[in-house]
This record gives sequence, C-alpha cells and structure tokens, in this order.
Amino acid sequence: MSEKLAHEKVLRDPIHKFIHIQDQLVLDLINTPEFQRLRRVEQLGVTAFVFHGAVHDRFGHSVGAYELARRITDYFNEYYRTKTPGDGLWDPEEQMLTVVAALLHDVGHGAFSHTFEHLFHTNHEQMTQDIITGDTEINRVLQSYSPDFPNKVASVIAKTYENHQVVQLISSQLDVDRMDYLLRDAFYTGATYGEFDIDRIMRTMKPCKSGIAYDIAGMHAVEDYIVSRYQMYLQVYFHPVSRGMEVILEHLLGRVKELLSQGHNTGDLVGPLLAPVFQPDHDLTIDEYLRLDDNLFMTAINGWQDYPDQILADLSSRFLNRRPFKSIQINEQSAPYLAELEQIVKDAGFDPEYYTAQNDAYDLPYDDYKPSEKKPRTQIELVLSDGSHRELSQLSALVASIKGRASLDQRFFFPKEMLNNGPDDLFSQVHQNFRSLIKNDTFIPGEH
Repeated sequence: MSEKLAHEKVLRDPIHKFIHIQDQLVLDLINTPEFQRLRRVEQLGVTAFVFHGAVHDRFGHSVGAYELARRITDYFNEYYRTKTPGDGLWDPEEQMLTVVAALLHDVGHGAFSHTFEHLFHTNHEQMTQDIITGDTEINRVLQSYSPDFPNKVASVIAKTYENHQVVQLISSQLDVDRMDYLLRDAFYTGATYGEFDIDRIMRTMKPCKSGIAYDIAGMHAVEDYIVSRYQMYLQVYFHPVSRGMEVILEHLLGRVKELLSQGHNTGDLVGPLLAPVFQPDHDLTIDEYLRLDDNLFMTAINGWQDYPDQILADLSSRFLNRRPFKSIQINEQSAPYLAELEQIVKDAGFDPEYYTAQNDAYDLPYDDYKPSEKKPRTQIELVLSDGSHRELSQLSALVASIKGRASLDQRFFFPKEMLNNGPDDLFSQVHQNFRSLIKNDTFIPGEH
C-alpha cells in the first residue's frame, strides 16, 4: 500500500489551477529520472514554429492527466462506490492503478513526438510498457507498492486490463489523456476553439458494467468536446506550416541515416548519444532511448548547419531558422501525377528525395463501435432517465453528422523558392512551369 503524504504537495497548473499530490507513490514516480525526462520532450513537437506559445512539455500534460484521473476517481468513490460484486459500480481499490496509469501513460514518448516514431519505427505505447516493466527506477517504485503492480499498469496502457472502467478512463474516445491535451494545447496555442466544459463532463460520468457512460444531461457538454477536438485537428494539429517543418525534420534526419550508410564517420556526424538511434537494425535499449530528448536533437541539428554535406547543412538551416517547405493540396486524382512536379523541382536544382514530400493528415473525430475492425473504437454511451444506454450519435444530430467522416488533408511539400522567380531565364522558366500547375493552392495536372 502507498503511504499518504503528511502534507499534500500542490503543483500550480495553468489548466487545472492546482494538481494535488497526496500519495507517496505518486510523488516518488514523479521524481524518477524517467518521468523527469518528460520536461525535455515538448508536447507538440514543431508546432511552436507556428504557434509560438506552444512550448509546453509532456511533463505538464502527464501530471494534468493524473489530476483529472484523481478527481474523477474521487468522485466515483463518493457517489458510485460498489455495493455488491458485479453491480457495475466503482471499486475504490482501482483508484491507485487508474491515477498511476494516467500519470505514466506518455512516459515512453520520444523526441519530436510522432515524427520520431515514424522515422525510427518506434512505438511510444510499447516503449511506455517497456519502461514500466523493465530495469528502471519507475519499475522499482511501482514494485514497492506491490510486486505485480508494474504489470497491472502496463496492461492498462496496453488496453488489456480486465476492468474496462479503468482502461476507458485512460484510453477511449473521451479520456483523461484527450481532455487534458485538448485544453492544454488550446491554452498554449491560443486556439480558443479547443475549449470545452470539462467540469460538466466529469460531473456526468458514470461507471457501468461496460465501462464509462455519461448522463443524458451532459450530452451537450460531450458534443462540445467532440467539436472542439475536431476543430483542434483542423486548425492546429493539421496546420500546413508545422507539417512543412516536420517534413524538413524528417528529411534531414533521413539524410543523416543516408550519410552514415555511405560511410561517414559516426563520431563526427552524430556523437555517442545519438549513434544508437541511427544504427541500422539496432533495437534501442531502454537506457539508450531515455537519453534522447528534444534538446539533444536540436543541438545536433545546430551543428549540422556546418557539416560539409550541402543537403544536410541546408535542411538543418531551414529547420532551425524556420524556413518551412510550402505546400499545395492534392487529391486521389492528382496524386499519380506528382512525378511531374518532382521533375520540375529537380530541374530547379533540388533533389526531390529530400526537397519534396507527399504528406497526408488524417483524423476520425468520432465513430461508434465496430467489432469487425482491427482496433474498434470504444463508443460514447449516454444513460437515459430509465437507466438504459444509447450510443451518442443516436441522440445527437450534431455528432451523427460527423460520425465516421474522416478529416483528410493531402498535401505536396516543396521548397518555397519554387514559387519565386529564378536568377536567370532558365530557372525563371522552370519556376513558371511549376506555378502553372497550381491553381488556388491546389495541384491541377495537365493545365500548363
């Protein structure tokens, strides 16, 4: 069992006002090196190049998710405590597992968030489980609570834990993770359309046999949350300029991998801390992974501006000095003709492998449960006055209008110089050919 602190620790937080640390176990977990590393991993990666205030880190988000889990489980303990086995109400014995899983759910995130995962083929959820169950300080703290506690926490992260109430509070279409990051990201980006009435949502939550449901009286607050999430993806997470910066970052790191494969000296190019991540067919150890953070990569990129390889030096300079690639919209009809654009970019003196990219941003704002899917979503259920349950979109015309409708933004990225006049007649003609294929920021093949 975890000891209660003699005096509650309180962290000031811009989103939740105060974060209350009441248990020694939670405080000990926060003080581990693995958790403190999250201070050096930004929540939104390169988004700060667009929204300058978005420099918040995963530490703040993680303690924020913990605080929401603590408040919700306190509420359940008071109003929905189980009376008989199998009644579908809340078991107070699950509270510590829930708040710890919320606290640790992002401890495996890498530098630059999902860009890192895509390039180096890592998975932050799997790494989170490995950190929780591996030879780490976090694992030792968890074992001090009970020997099987690390495996229980990992099973919640993996969504295999038997209590669906606990799993859905941590990972579902409406969970403490999403509620915190939407409010936090909206605050730090200044995007007010990411706000919603979180207090009302939490007050209408109810534990049930299938997991978590919401009183019908809270339907409009839930609708507001769905719309807020939809708007944040369109206006912030899908922003074409931040995606243009991500493309440069991915290409410059890809260039480093290529140069190392050509025999460039590892010590000169990446140094000892970054070397393991660029080593072909090497599975990063937990120790190697935990040494990686945003600061380490930014320092390396700063140095690469002076590296003798022209492509790496140029891409590094573009990234550090915020010179994002421009983009145009494409679709299924125009995508097969992108080779035409790539050839023109090549004619202008840029290697298409490192100076062009097709980038698709995809999100499904809400969907109901489809058991035939590989990873079916946990639908949001409303509790009617007679105690029966209905899926959200069956009662909400607003949610029904966006249910199952994916937001997809397909773009082709290229150097912004392609939209300028070249230094001489030859390049001026190349740029004119490029611009002739673009109409209203959209690629129109065959119209030049």
